[in-house]
Amino acid sequence: MIDALLHIELPVTDPTWIFFIVLCIILFAPIIFGRLNIPHIIGMILAGVLIGEHGLNILDRDSSFALFGNVGLYYIMFLAGLEMNMENFKSIRVKAVVFGLLGFIIPMALGYAANVWVLGYAVAPALLMAAMYASHTLVSYPIVTRYGVTRHRSVSVAVGATAITDSLTLFVLAIVGGQFKDDGQNPLSLLWLVARVAVLATLIIYFFPRIGRWFFRKYSNGVVQFIFVLALVFLSAGLMKFVGMEGILGAFLAGLVLNRLIPHVSPLMHNLEFVGNALFVPYFLIGVGMLIDIKVFFGSITALEVAGVMIAMSLLSKWLAAWATQKVCRMSSGERDMLFGLSTARAAATLAVVMVGYSIVLPDGSRLLGDEVLNGAIALILVTCIVSSFVTERASRRIALDENALQGEIKDEEDEKILISVSNPDTVEHLVTLSLLIRNPKNVDNIIALNVINDSVASPAKTRAGKRLLANAVQLANSAGASLKPISRYGLNVASGIVHTQKEQEATEVIIGLHRKSNLMDSFLGGLAETLLNDVHREIMIVKMLMPLNTIRRIVVAVPPKAEYEAGFTKWVGHIAKLGSTLGCKVYFHAGSQTASCLSRLLFTHIANDKVKIMEMDSWDDLLLLSADVNYDHLLVIVSARRGSISYTTAFDRLPSQISHYFSNNSLLLLYPDQFGEPNALQAFSDPMSAHLKPVSYTSTFRRFISKLLRRG
Repeated sequence: MIDALLHIELPVTDPTWIFFIVLCIILFAPIIFGRLNIPHIIGMILAGVLIGEHGLNILDRDSSFALFGNVGLYYIMFLAGLEMNMENFKSIRVKAVVFGLLGFIIPMALGYAANVWVLGYAVAPALLMAAMYASHTLVSYPIVTRYGVTRHRSVSVAVGATAITDSLTLFVLAIVGGQFKDDGQNPLSLLWLVARVAVLATLIIYFFPRIGRWFFRKYSNGVVQFIFVLALVFLSAGLMKFVGMEGILGAFLAGLVLNRLIPHVSPLMHNLEFVGNALFVPYFLIGVGMLIDIKVFFGSITALEVAGVMIAMSLLSKWLAAWATQKVCRMSSGERDMLFGLSTARAAATLAVVMVGYSIVLPDGSRLLGDEVLNGAIALILVTCIVSSFVTERASRRIALDENALQGEIKDEEDEKILISVSNPDTVEHLVTLSLLIRNPKNVDNIIALNVINDSVASPAKTRAGKRLLANAVQLANSAGASLKPISRYGLNVASGIVHTQKEQEATEVIIGLHRKSNLMDSFLGGLAETLLNDVHREIMIVKMLMPLNTIRRIVVAVPPKAEYEAGFTKWVGHIAKLGSTLGCKVYFHAGSQTASCLSRLLFTHIANDKVKIMEMDSWDDLLLLSADVNYDHLLVIVSARRGSISYTTAFDRLPSQISHYFSNNSLLLLYPDQFGEPNALQAFSDPMSAHLKPVSYTSTFRRFISKLLRRG
């Protein structure tokens, strides 16, 4: 045994031990380098240098590293597109174009001049080397993800600019590399390349969202959805390589078009990030480190000179591009640092460029890009990845602290707690998903799932069934990276159990499924909802979903007159706006002129959601007018009101029949806003024949009238 250990042949070739060593690096590198305050990404790259053939020669960079490294590179670009804040992309697209063009033009101009005048290269190699300076890879993007600032505008600008810069870089590679092919290169072939890429991009943008929406509606299994998304990513990357471009562009495009179908807080998004960040991306980073041969840099003065010029031009040109973008687009210094940090690292396109140049053999037997450029490119990758990681870490921390400070200033006075009632296996997923989409992710343990067992029909079988529902709800929340508190209780009836739990847990929102009518005498809402509306003054959502929430294309909201006078107006508007923002779909508010004006001020001044559109509705009395605007894949939100509230009208009495006639085939959300500050402070008359308080309209007016009579007396 000991002799066998002492005579281990290096590099290790057994697949089991190779995978074990890689997993140990992925496990311990972040722990060790984290104690040294070194970014995890640098730890992975340095670990690759240590175990590679140019280090201790423990592992060889075999086909497994090529495969998983390629997957990891595509994964980085895919996640960058998937996590881009598409809600605000229209407002930052000009900034992204500006930074993308500056990030290409400045490095190309400065780099070409330095390559020709300082290093003495000819036109073709000078252009290829300048293309290496212009390209960049989002190697430090996982740092942004870890700090939770992926949806900040500076990150979106940098990610959008990456697509522009790398596309232009790859076009330069195609042009220069084509000059040395047997058939040469001409303007027509370049135009043909542009046309192929444009046609393919159009097909991906048109078909992928439609295929994805159909698939997600038909198959709800998480594993099946995960494999389907990965298949689309690599199909897009493969097709992009087929037409002559690098696959990273296809992976990024797949992330963009699937962005709206995969909510940021969904279980599918959590699974995609987990698998990528736990396996594929670290594999890629370790593989990059294994390419680096530190000894080469000290072998000759020429190698050091070439590497020094390449590194200096790369860092200087990207900083100038970030600085110019900051000045042109009036961005902060923290945002400038984020732009510089994300655009500094070189890996994917740089390797593609240098390997193409290295593989081209000139008639005299020399290579278009020699060994000194190849080694300089490796040094460039190492240094820029280190600089990128440190700068991005500092910028992410700064932006996260600024956002937390802002959140502290505008934080609500009360803690949010969402109570969902689970009793039907068919609705558990919809209710949990809705609570995840509208909740404040800053709050911990703010979702409560309740299953009430009726005392009159209690049995061990019903208890076990209720616990299974709660376990399913917990699993759904955990798969999305959230925590959920399950509660199982007995009660005289389901309604009393929900009411008591809402008071005990101080829940601020209650979400239940829409009642199914069992007979002709049954009401539209059912006894449960009617009891809750009478006994719970907090916001109540009654939901009927006919398809998964992430496949909804539009949210149509019907708002009654005087809704702005309700106590919960701001809260429910924020919930609907957040729902639309998270789903990436437009929200259409239909309201009277006065209410529409209040909605406009609230949405565009405080919430600032670009996907919101406010339309004036002439009459609330007939919802038939809305039926033309609501399709099968839309979510209809009807903001209703309790009896006796300010916005209640007799038109609500016709609401059940109108919904049954006009919107029976639509997903529906009935929303009842917060009404009063505290139930104990409410003075109201009640129906003596009912066990529930029913506030009578104009109570405050009646009190003022009595006060005037007393003063006159």
